[in-house]
Amino acid sequence: MGEFCSVEREGPLTIVTIVRPEVMNALHPPANFELAEVFDDFVADKDQWVAIITGAGDRAFSAGNDLKYQASGGKMGGPPSGFAGLTSRFDNVKPVIAAVNGVAMGGGFEIALACDLIIAAENAIFALPEPRVGLAALAGGIHRLPREIGMKQAMGMLLTGRRVSASEGKELGFVTAVAPEGQALSVAREWAAQILECAPLSVRASKQAAMAGMGAGSLEDAIKGKYDEILAMYKGADFVEGPLAFAEKRTPDWKGE
Repeated sequence: MGEFCSVEREGPLTIVTIVRPEVMNALHPPANFELAEVFDDFVADKDQWVAIITGAGDRAFSAGNDLKYQASGGKMGGPPSGFAGLTSRFDNVKPVIAAVNGVAMGGGFEIALACDLIIAAENAIFALPEPRVGLAALAGGIHRLPREIGMKQAMGMLLTGRRVSASEGKELGFVTAVAPEGQALSVAREWAAQILECAPLSVRASKQAAMAGMGAGSLEDAIKGKYDEILAMYKGADFVEGPLAFAEKRTPDWKGE
């Protein structure tokens, strides 16, 4: 248990909970540095394969930047890996799931957008309201949202700061699945379990190639691109274990190597 978050490990699954419910899990620089260390550890730990991030309580995933802390003159700045240690982290090939259990505003929404899957409770609310307070969604929201839902729909959120429900988020395409109220973490665990049924190196290869391919100049360039995690998958023991387990009609014993 850290000062601003808690970390649980269930086998190869890491569950990170932002614990600042008194400010709707808004984050200030000390919390961002703490979360950065948590995700540094997750990325480096060969025995941890999937992570979930959520917020304490049932009101908020994260209300974003702690503006009251900023207004009080608190020391600002942040880790190189960005808001919550995630929004500028581009070297993590392991899946991260956002279990959004309430409000995800501003930086809170940007944390979720930086994750690979968003599982949203029915009462979840998403918005990038920065223009309403003279700011802009500079922790990745401006660039991630258009890539995920298209420019015109993204502009409808970016230029108005309007609030979007979980169901509309799924229609728009940035929410993976909607869970009953209070069940976002439980449903996120179910999705994590499905990922963990797959070969870890195959999962990482798929994530890296899909993400890097988005920046390729053409579909041909993306397909012909060279991706380190795909090479690692080919060389790994699991590349043999998967077909062998299928032939022997048994559950694979993945090693993650």
